[in-house]
Amino acid sequence: MRFFLGWPIVLCFLVKVEAQNRFSTRNGEIKFASKAQLELIKASSNEMQGIIDASTNKFAFLVKMQSFHGFNSELQRKHFNENYVESEKFPMGKFSGKIIEQVDYSQDNTTEVRAKGELEIHGQKQTRIIKAKITIKGNQLIIETHFMVPLSDHSITIPKIVSQKIATEIEVNINSTLSRTDQ
Repeated sequence: MRFFLGWPIVLCFLVKVEAQNRFSTRNGEIKFASKAQLELIKASSNEMQGIIDASTNKFAFLVKMQSFHGFNSELQRKHFNENYVESEKFPMGKFSGKIIEQVDYSQDNTTEVRAKGELEIHGQKQTRIIKAKITIKGNQLIIETHFMVPLSDHSITIPKIVSQKIATEIEVNINSTLSRTDQ
């Protein structure tokens, strides 16, 4: 828990952030869905934390795995945390790296970008390029993205007995507003 509460320190180490021209959030929205043959499982968190350094295009986002809620039952939530993502052992999901395209953060606009970085889930890192839409409105930056995460990329195995109830690829949606934190 100490690690989670110290998120600004962690994010600053993940991304060398200058004191000016950055955007951050502590309550970003992240949702996931498992669309399997016999069952649809959805969960979300409003506790995704993140920062983008507009001067370098570097970013870091993280979410506490136990912050996800929803599911079809409390038992599903328990299995998610204990059996699949092993939240006690791997408490955070992380994505950090750099936005490939140049973004004009100085004026209102919408830009399609690719973010290249390390996606870490269940202690397993994978280099990913994730497409996103960034909208600048005044002192806010809105990120919208949708991508798939194959469970096998992160060493998450599904027991055969529930293989028709849990998808092998999880759909992730992020819609988050970051605020300019120039200081």
